[in-house]
Amino acid sequence: MDEYQVERRAMKNRVRRRGIYLLPNLFTTAALFAGFYAIVQAMNNNFDQSAVAIFVAMVLDGLDGRVARMTRTQSAFGAEYDSLADMVSFGAAPALVIYEWVLRDMGKLGWIAAFVYVAGAALRLARFNTLLEVADKRWFQGLPSPSAAAVVAGFVWIVEDLGYAPAGFRVLAWFVTVFAGLTMVSNLKYYSFKTINLKKSVPFVAIFLIVLFVALLSYQPPLVLFAAFVAYGVSGYIVSGWLMLRARRSRAADAG
Repeated sequence: MDEYQVERRAMKNRVRRRGIYLLPNLFTTAALFAGFYAIVQAMNNNFDQSAVAIFVAMVLDGLDGRVARMTRTQSAFGAEYDSLADMVSFGAAPALVIYEWVLRDMGKLGWIAAFVYVAGAALRLARFNTLLEVADKRWFQGLPSPSAAAVVAGFVWIVEDLGYAPAGFRVLAWFVTVFAGLTMVSNLKYYSFKTINLKKSVPFVAIFLIVLFVALLSYQPPLVLFAAFVAYGVSGYIVSGWLMLRARRSRAADAG
């Protein structure tokens, strides 16, 4: 092999490595764009499109990390970039969407609720980044910001899809926003789904439930998605309560 071929192969390898490292960050950029698009559409009173854009950002956010792990292209830059994009897509965007949708009519109470959500998302992301190496992989501490965004965006989407006037849901929207913001900074435990092994066999009923979920999702996406993420948001209270009860019973048994 002559010197020219060696140099050409080295150049191809450099280009390939640059392309691989670029790939997960492209997904992150797409998620960031979806969050930005949600804000722009909310300013134009297209709230259903804003809600859909936030859910698109969720899908893209879930893909960038998996692509990085599959291609072994994790980096400190990618982690920081992903966190900043999450703050836009799942922190600022949902708060601004629901504020423009109905909370602005509540005056100070409206922007306070939106700020509680934004602050909760920022604190949740900061805590996640600092505890990443020591946290139990089975559980999230506090409601993940994408799930909180899905609760807020899903609420907007389902009301818009049903054609109801937002003014009638003003108070409920306030409680949904505050609930999502405070639950993000709570110490509640949420199952992370990171321990699921897709290579193992599953019972037939699991496949049936997946098929049923997909069928329902295709029939009524906003209702099914909102219900699913509300159930996940409430699950933290149930799981944490059950763990506390079990720990109390264990201490009582040891004392007895």
